[in-house]
Amino acid sequence: MVRGEIEFDTALFGDICIAKSFTEPLYNFACVVDDFKMKITHIIRGEDHISNTPKQILFQEALGFPQPKFAHLPLILGPDRSKLSKRHGAVSIDEYRKAGYLPEALVNFMVLLGWNPGTEREIFSMPSLIKEFSIKKIQKSGAVFNISKLDWMNGFYIRQKSPEKLTEQCLPYLIEKNLIKPQTGEGLTGQFYEVIETGEKISFKQIQKIIGLYQERLKKLSEIPELTSFFFQKKLDYDKELLRWKNMEDKEIRNILKKLRKLLSKIKPENWTEKNLTDVLMAEADKIGDRGKILWPLRVALTGKKASAGPFEVATILGKEKTLERLNQ
Repeated sequence: MVRGEIEFDTALFGDICIAKSFTEPLYNFACVVDDFKMKITHIIRGEDHISNTPKQILFQEALGFPQPKFAHLPLILGPDRSKLSKRHGAVSIDEYRKAGYLPEALVNFMVLLGWNPGTEREIFSMPSLIKEFSIKKIQKSGAVFNISKLDWMNGFYIRQKSPEKLTEQCLPYLIEKNLIKPQTGEGLTGQFYEVIETGEKISFKQIQKIIGLYQERLKKLSEIPELTSFFFQKKLDYDKELLRWKNMEDKEIRNILKKLRKLLSKIKPENWTEKNLTDVLMAEADKIGDRGKILWPLRVALTGKKASAGPFEVATILGKEKTLERLNQ
């Protein structure tokens, strides 16, 4: 069904052994009987089984069984174009699931390994795959497993999730890393959680806002604890050098942090919105003439990370009290 007619010289087979004993049949014989008993009509498997196929056909003919149709798929290859194996980092489907790859992303990715729709299209829903897929379009050559492509595709499907659904799927990773633990509540979305390090209560909606900051950046769900951990920590631990923007002196950094604390302390809690924070801080940054001198130390002070969501979004979620605490730290 994939490669057309293939010929073998049966004179090269020699005697075919069918069993080790009366109770231990060997593969080529056992699978022929098994397929017959299960009324298998199509055998779709890897091309490494091509050499077994003529022997199995001979058994089918000898036993008077109908011959199924065969389709031998190209093998999945590693970057060096050898058969994908553990030395390439290949793991089980369970491992991909635990790492936070979505089922729809894995299906979409896997179907394109060895199959081509004949267009440039790469994203397929399950209904569209069912409609478009044809064994006739399966390639004969092996397909390279490209983990970067899988990451890209998984990121695409993550961005299609509703904020609520994405939060539901990310929660187990935050719990597993001991950042939060569940408390009693009305259903999942009405659930409250305890921040383990601080003992504070945090709602599902608050967690949803935190995760929402990273929906555009996530490649797999397991990244969420590392990206968001600073929201659940009492005190951040990072090298002071991280606060330095370009060639700023220590004294200049200290003065900027004091200025930020003074500016932000004047904003009333009811006016603590992303828009107000942006307006106040960008006006100050424009006065200085180098936005990085304001925005970089602020973001690092709030997150303790070299790369993170923007300081205005982070400060909005942290709230006034925590923002000022971290500037003080």
